[in-house]
Amino acid sequence: MLNRRNFLTAAVGVAAAGGLAACAKEDDSSSSSSSSGGGGKKITLGFSQVGSESGWRTANSDSVKASAKEAGFNLKFSDAQQKQENQISAIRSYIAQKVDVIAFSPVVVTGWDAVLTEAKKAKIPVVLTDRSVETSDESLYVTLVGSDFTDEGRRAAKILEKVLEKAGHKGPVKIAQLEGTTGAAPAIERAKGFKEVMDADHKDDWKIVVSQTGDFTRAGGKQVMAAFLQSNPDIDVLFAHNDDMGIGAIQAIEAAGKKPGKDILIVTVDGVKDGFVAMSEGKINAIVECNPLLGPQLMDVVKKVHAGETVERWIKTEESDFMQDQAKEALPNRKY
Repeated sequence: MLNRRNFLTAAVGVAAAGGLAACAKEDDSSSSSSSSGGGGKKITLGFSQVGSESGWRTANSDSVKASAKEAGFNLKFSDAQQKQENQISAIRSYIAQKVDVIAFSPVVVTGWDAVLTEAKKAKIPVVLTDRSVETSDESLYVTLVGSDFTDEGRRAAKILEKVLEKAGHKGPVKIAQLEGTTGAAPAIERAKGFKEVMDADHKDDWKIVVSQTGDFTRAGGKQVMAAFLQSNPDIDVLFAHNDDMGIGAIQAIEAAGKKPGKDILIVTVDGVKDGFVAMSEGKINAIVECNPLLGPQLMDVVKKVHAGETVERWIKTEESDFMQDQAKEALPNRKY
């Protein structure tokens, strides 16, 4: 089996050539298992999800729910529908219910000090998943289980180098950037990582000519890309912070009479099934993986935190076969 990085390289090489042949809604879930990681009583975990804005987020929620069931936890799950006020309300509800541990994927980076202070006073440990926060007191949360978004941005820029080479592009490169939700960690950090490489290695030939949030949604990607094409019809490259925005952008590009993947080269982040379908059609040139299957790691951390064990400040997402499995589902006839 190909490891993740080799698989990414192979995917880029073929795709670039054109032929790859999270008002909060709460869901209480519990398991009949008596496992608690530290005694007879089940651990009650309150989890607040960003929303359900993308295929990645759906996979992430499914992973959390399945892993909590397998661990024998009593899971209280809430969908914030991409609104911070809903997420804060859900966390306060978990505090009132005296859950054992709170975990959440923050909608945005800032604005959490008050509610996290309330959780600390209630002696309920908080674990961040997927996304980071900025606080005045780092003791307000225990750890973060998530990816290195800055590195994902760097990898996207390095992959773009290969895409441009495969496409035979010469001369200046005009780049459009579809950002994630304004103020969200992945949007900030993916843009930062991409720009690091661009400034270091392509200061004279690459330029981001337009950049705006598409809110991590297909509808947002389509709408914003249509506006991009009106103001900058000569865009060479699109860097989308997730697959769903990239897929929405493809619709706008085609509506403008251009060929995605050829007239405008496209690099995205995530690695969900629909992204690979678009790659198979030559419409996305390369995808950088962000693993959404955080559930098993999160449950291990929750057990340790509930038991009073010390954990690392940042627990990076483990490699998995997620991206390869998505590709196999999208392209069942390809040999791996």
